[in-house]
Amino acid sequence: MEPVELLSDNAAPPGAPRIGERVLNAISRDPLTAPHRRRNDAVLTVLVGAVTVLLALLADDGRRPGPLGWALLAGCVLPLAKRRSRPGLVLFAVVACVAPYHALDNSHMAPVPASLLALYTYAVTARPLHTLLAGCGIVCVTLAVMFRIGSHEGFESLRTSGWIIAALVCGVDVRVYRLYIASVVGRAERAERTREEEAARRVAEERLRIARDLHDLLAHSITLIGVQTSVASHVLTVDPERLDRAAIAAALEDIAETCRTARGELRTTLEVLRADGPECDGPLPDLAALPGLVRTAGARLDLRTGDGPLPPAVAAAAYRIVQESLTNAVRHAGPDVRVDVRLERLADSLRVTVTDDGRGPAAGHGGGFGIIGMRERARSVGGTLTTGPRPGHPGYEVAALLPLQPSEAPA
Repeated sequence: MEPVELLSDNAAPPGAPRIGERVLNAISRDPLTAPHRRRNDAVLTVLVGAVTVLLALLADDGRRPGPLGWALLAGCVLPLAKRRSRPGLVLFAVVACVAPYHALDNSHMAPVPASLLALYTYAVTARPLHTLLAGCGIVCVTLAVMFRIGSHEGFESLRTSGWIIAALVCGVDVRVYRLYIASVVGRAERAERTREEEAARRVAEERLRIARDLHDLLAHSITLIGVQTSVASHVLTVDPERLDRAAIAAALEDIAETCRTARGELRTTLEVLRADGPECDGPLPDLAALPGLVRTAGARLDLRTGDGPLPPAVAAAAYRIVQESLTNAVRHAGPDVRVDVRLERLADSLRVTVTDDGRGPAAGHGGGFGIIGMRERARSVGGTLTTGPRPGHPGYEVAALLPLQPSEAPA
């Protein structure tokens, strides 16, 4: 049998807060938002009243209170039930009852608990300057009343006035502690909101990136499939008697290769959306996949990127810019278009140039988001992109300059 651990009678059950934690929670809690504050204040008022009655009956530092004295003691104790909501008025009521009570030379110890509690509550809730002024006023009133009774009582009150100062200092200290805890909690809440906003911003950026990837991938693949299908259809219909089986087979093989490439890229792109999906097989295509991309589109490639590796963000941006440019050229530049792709690594940047000699009426101009997406790609790594007709030559040109140390575009 496994040993069973028994809790002693004094041990707290698991998860229950300890006495010290309860005290700290009660001290650091805002008195106006504490749970059961009315009930607690009522119980505390009853306890203070009981202690006051005992002191009035048992203490021998003055006369036993008469009817007026008992009325004044009740006026000191009963307002404590509203000490949280009206601390200033409660303190004023207590002082207004305590002063004549002491002036009648009744038992001087009896109203002390109610007075100290009212002083502490006011110091906890009021500003320190107001607490200082109230403390000075109460000490002056107390000394004036006690010296009026007699010099002995006056000097004794001067000696015991430290209790008044102690109650005020304790209240101010608890107030400062509560303000500190509130500021810590506020900073933690602001930090949590900031983290949530940052997470939401990153999610939005990731969704935008995925949308751009899907647009580039699907637009390019579907366009090439359409062109290759048109080539096969043209071979079949132009001269059926002299069927060029090799050309048809080449066109169908290009279609199959485009489908396989698109399927692989689509899987890699969509895997980031699966919370419980497997690890990605690899990064999205970069410059290493450019030769196959350009060969499938029937273009020429001049690649001069040097021996050193390029930053992944720059390589991915260059790949997508070339892919979208080839898609636009195949779609808009007219039949038998010739496309030249050139990538040249400079000292601190990568220059990407895609030109065609298309003679279509709307060469390079589409009604979608291709050019906007390319500009966003370039801007995402701190680069620039220009598009337009080739000066002095037919066709269209897309030119991008991507720095090798990518930085975020300014907002």
